[in-house]
Amino acid sequence: VTSIVARRPQSLKMCGERGNPLKTILQLMCQLLWVEGMVVAMGGVYLLMKYRHYSLFFSQTYILLPAIFTLCGAAFLVLTGFLGTWLSLRDSRCLQGLFVYLLVVIFFLESTASALALVHSRKLDSETAPLSKVFHNYTGNSQDINSRAVDATQQELQCCGVSNYTDWLDTFWFNQTGGKLVPRSCCNATFHSCTGSVEQPWQLYPQGCQVKLEMAFQFILSFIMWCALLGFLTEVVLLFTMGRMMMMNQQPFKYQALDDS
Repeated sequence: VTSIVARRPQSLKMCGERGNPLKTILQLMCQLLWVEGMVVAMGGVYLLMKYRHYSLFFSQTYILLPAIFTLCGAAFLVLTGFLGTWLSLRDSRCLQGLFVYLLVVIFFLESTASALALVHSRKLDSETAPLSKVFHNYTGNSQDINSRAVDATQQELQCCGVSNYTDWLDTFWFNQTGGKLVPRSCCNATFHSCTGSVEQPWQLYPQGCQVKLEMAFQFILSFIMWCALLGFLTEVVLLFTMGRMMMMNQQPFKYQALDDS
């Protein structure tokens, strides 16, 4: 008499032996997701803070879009990291499906944030066009919002004028000073006796503020793009790991014909 028996225990044992390394990889990569989420969130918050500080110099608020998508992506990264860690401790088809779905959502959020960051990094010169107008309206009055913004920017970025100190020569404020002085915020901090005199240009900051401002925002936008690239690599590893785990769970039973004597 021939009987058919299922080799289920051996199959489960093999799945368990091969599944443990995958769960370890899943747990480690999910911990990396937490770290990525926090780092990405820092980039988005930093961009928001920088824009708030220099908002007078921007024509539109569209540069905030990369920050918004970055913060949304960071929230999903942290949530998915927690879910993946929990998933590595238990088997649930429902949680596996939700985990994969969240990875896809993160992919689209990071792709959008990266694309927007790339677009805005290439047109910063046009978005900072109001910079010249703000400098031209400088009055030197500490109560004037434009004047405070100009002085703070020149001191923090260590710059003078839009392109260089000669931009001040065409302003109304420069004519009021008798055509001799630029704002003292243009003075290089190493020269304590600097009064802003155009007759001593070596005591002034050589670079203009537009270049420095663009460099600052270029750094943040590049940071967001590199974080998105790291996120893509992590998601590829996670999707491959989840695919292997789900295939093992669906592994068919093997049957063997045995002879009964």
